Amino acid sequence: METETIKICDFTIFHGRNIYSHRPIMKMIVDIGKYGNIPTKDIPGFNDKLLKALPGLKKNCCSLGYEGGFLERLNEGTYLAHVLEHVILEMQYSLGYNVGYGKTRVIEEPSLFYLAYEYENEVCGLECSKASVFILNCFINGEDIDIKEFLEYLQKVSIDAELGPSTSAIAEEAKKRNIPITRIGNESLVQLGYGKYSKLIESTLTNATSCISADISSNKQLTKAILSDQKIPVPYGKVVYSEISAVMIANQIGMPVVLKPFDGNQGKGVFLNLTKDSEIKAAFREASKFSNGIIVEKYITGKDYRILVVGDKVTAVAQRLPACVIGDGKHTIEELVEITNRDPNRGDQHEKKLTKIRLDTVSIEVLKKKGLNIHSIPLKGEEISLRNNGNLSTGGTAIDCTDKIHPDNTEIAIQAAQAIGIDIAGIDIVAEDISKSILDTDGAVVEVNTAPGIRMHLYPSIGKPRNVAKDIIDMLFPNEESCHFPIVSVTGTNGKTTTVRLISHVLTMAGRTVGMTSTNGTFIDGKCVCRGDNSGPRSAKSLLSNKKIDTAVLETARGGIVREGLGYDLADVGVITNITDDHLGINGIDTLEDLAYVKALVVEAVKKDGAAVLNAEDKMTPEILKRIKVNPILFYRNAEAIRQYQSLDCIRVFEKNGWIIIQDGNKTSSIVRTQNIPITFDGLIECNIENCLAAVSALYALHVPVEIIAAGLKTFEYNTGRFNLYEMNGYKVMLDYGHNPAGYQEVIKTCKKIGGKRLIGVIGMPGDRMDLAIQNVGQLCASAFDRIYIKEDIELRGKKRGEVAGLLYSSIKEAGFPLQNAKIIEKEVDALKTAVKDAKNGDLIVVLYEKMEPLHHYLESVLSENTHQN
Repeated sequence: METETIKICDFTIFHGRNIYSHRPIMKMIVDIGKYGNIPTKDIPGFNDKLLKALPGLKKNCCSLGYEGGFLERLNEGTYLAHVLEHVILEMQYSLGYNVGYGKTRVIEEPSLFYLAYEYENEVCGLECSKASVFILNCFINGEDIDIKEFLEYLQKVSIDAELGPSTSAIAEEAKKRNIPITRIGNESLVQLGYGKYSKLIESTLTNATSCISADISSNKQLTKAILSDQKIPVPYGKVVYSEISAVMIANQIGMPVVLKPFDGNQGKGVFLNLTKDSEIKAAFREASKFSNGIIVEKYITGKDYRILVVGDKVTAVAQRLPACVIGDGKHTIEELVEITNRDPNRGDQHEKKLTKIRLDTVSIEVLKKKGLNIHSIPLKGEEISLRNNGNLSTGGTAIDCTDKIHPDNTEIAIQAAQAIGIDIAGIDIVAEDISKSILDTDGAVVEVNTAPGIRMHLYPSIGKPRNVAKDIIDMLFPNEESCHFPIVSVTGTNGKTTTVRLISHVLTMAGRTVGMTSTNGTFIDGKCVCRGDNSGPRSAKSLLSNKKIDTAVLETARGGIVREGLGYDLADVGVITNITDDHLGINGIDTLEDLAYVKALVVEAVKKDGAAVLNAEDKMTPEILKRIKVNPILFYRNAEAIRQYQSLDCIRVFEKNGWIIIQDGNKTSSIVRTQNIPITFDGLIECNIENCLAAVSALYALHVPVEIIAAGLKTFEYNTGRFNLYEMNGYKVMLDYGHNPAGYQEVIKTCKKIGGKRLIGVIGMPGDRMDLAIQNVGQLCASAFDRIYIKEDIELRGKKRGEVAGLLYSSIKEAGFPLQNAKIIEKEVDALKTAVKDAKNGDLIVVLYEKMEPLHHYLESVLSENTHQN
């Protein structure tokens, strides 16, 4: 390739619901270089090479909405970034993934774009993206590409990254029960559900099976000893560590014998029906490749059966047949294997119902024992076995026998699983006929397997398929309570933290063990387990994996939604407290409509029988109502706000005559007087009344009894960091986290109600706010405060040191504030100390803080010192 025209600048992977789609999305930023404004029809030979390599593109709909729409756009003239989006999706689709969503937008004219597109397999999505860029660069430079080679490679890496067949089947069954699935890492480990009832499962191994039980089942000799103690029939045998010992023990036991690794799996290194010393030696050498210790045991004649035990039940039984081919009198064994492997149901590994047959040293040895080789031509209809064991992983097949098993054999299988301590076990029995008791027919349990594969039961070659994945989910989640984990997700510009605290407090009173994330940390049952701003998706995911909690209340901030999407699947209740113009100009969010679009995800991602709690007084609520698919609950203080929703059938929560009231159809309930709610300061703090309305709405949607809601609001007394008032020696200090114009307005409104001879402001603003927002705050403060101390946040968030303070100072100056009463003191604590030092009797000092703890400790020390002096 002469030049690299398209360059990948960045990748972001959204594993869950996000602002682009409710499906997993990849976002790729690319620089198209000099071709930013050149349509592909003007690049010599490009369109022809593209359609020749990927003819499926001709059927793509594109934004035109009909088949062939993309081809039409291509012929008319479209741009490389748009083509790249379609190529990435088409390559994934050609590999068997049902993906269709894509979006391409310019970031910076003329060449910088972002592409958001759907994926199902993360590795496939990433590799298709890189391959597509490489291919298009080749086409731009006039080079031809063998697309088949790319697709073969992509097919292989995609299969390797898929969940295993057992895990995948169980996950699909969980989805039917609306149980959320979280993949952990890149293997087949997944978490099913959240919190207290969540389960970890890998293949069919669950977190209920202890390490000891798994280790015992891996040690086949120890397993046999335990089963023997339980009077369960097992074949007699011993562990050996050399060929000589193997031969000696085999002769002691009496031929024929079986050799197998004492800690093997999937039938690897297993050799059956050995009758000669030479066979034993050869088998020992092969088995030793998988383990140091080799079991030599009595060969039990009969058929190979796998019994699946789930909990205390046998859920499926299959007879396993070794890999084999059927002669036609024309083709060699090698050719027959190749023909058999053409079956579309056979895959290289576990990705399909059956596995391809391999002609390896084991199968060659089996043929040799029969006087055959891979070039032998079997007679027409002659069955040639290529293995002694019937594992599906080596190309075997299965016949369902679930309805035939004898009750004795059922009890023995369950007893064997329980003796080892495995909740999902594969019990291997050799018997002449599974419909007869092995106690009467000299059958035996030959193995107890942890994490047994379930393909043979889901897709038997002969007989009735058994939905054992459903049986497993039924065992893991035995009732509705275990399936249903309540989640409340709260977003908005202001009031999020107070609202999640209120909801959590009341739910705790209702007997729930609540996990809560917020800007102040993560809390479990009221105790902080992780400090910091934990209002993002990673904190939510971490909390939802905690086994102590049975309910989650999540503060869900804008930044995390934009960067990574949601940290959960669906909530029972989504809450939007309000939407104001905070954070505009960040992450491409430039208008109030943009911000509403982002935050609306919280009320869109709600269960079908859930609720969306919205502020009737917020001007963006009408737009958000268009996006939700669940019942809305509207809250408000101003009765005028509800007039535009008179025709809307919804629950209403509002304040009237000093009471919080719920109106649900014809039923009206008075819950509590606002003056009896401590955080409203006898009804003075209006924004906290609104937060209570939002919390009551969410709690009512969760069917919390109204008397518990009322009791909870009355007992929620200390709202850390929000309107916290300290009675000092003749003056008062209030700490609050107001950090935007709306927050400042509420604080100032409340302070005027509380009153004071002078109102002193210690003010600052986060650096990532728009200059206009910072200047607006300065003007607000100039009109409200008698004295102002301007401080800087520690976290500058994109601004230079002193820049925010300078903006605030200049804005209060422009507002005509007397500058002799204004001072810039960079450090927050120093600013408070100065305000306290200058305080007079009757003053009310308000600190709009960044970090509360240092301020709290300082005020406590002043109070302690005053008490000591008195």
